[in-house]
Amino acid sequence: MTRFDASAPAERRKLYVDAITAHRERASAFLTLEADDTAHDDSDDSDAQSSAELGVPWVQFGDGTINLDCSDVELEALKGLLEDFPAFKIDDLTRPDDAEGTNVRISAKADPNRIAQFIDDVFLEVYELPSSVRIWLVDV
Repeated sequence: MTRFDASAPAERRKLYVDAITAHRERASAFLTLEADDTAHDDSDDSDAQSSAELGVPWVQFGDGTINLDCSDVELEALKGLLEDFPAFKIDDLTRPDDAEGTNVRISAKADPNRIAQFIDDVFLEVYELPSSVRIWLVDV
């Protein structure tokens, strides 16, 4: 891979597909994508505050599984989003005692383009980031 970030919607999805391809070719354990740390709105909105407590939004993908952390409000948005992706299912919800939020593991048995679409929708709809958000590939 030669580029590791993108902010335009089409370029972000291409980044995700390229990252998934590189991950599979390298047989790495997983890949990690993060939103630019300036992208999350820290306004007085309680939903934004609750997810801000979890840190910079991120999504991992490996071995057909998407992994992410989310607040209770974001978890409800994620469940709604999954209605548009019937091939994607929540496999596991973990609420550690020593951490805020919920870790969610989703089976994603789909082609890289569909996975890319889902990941982008997670950043935009679940984490409520702007359509111009810059996403970084931080590990592959």
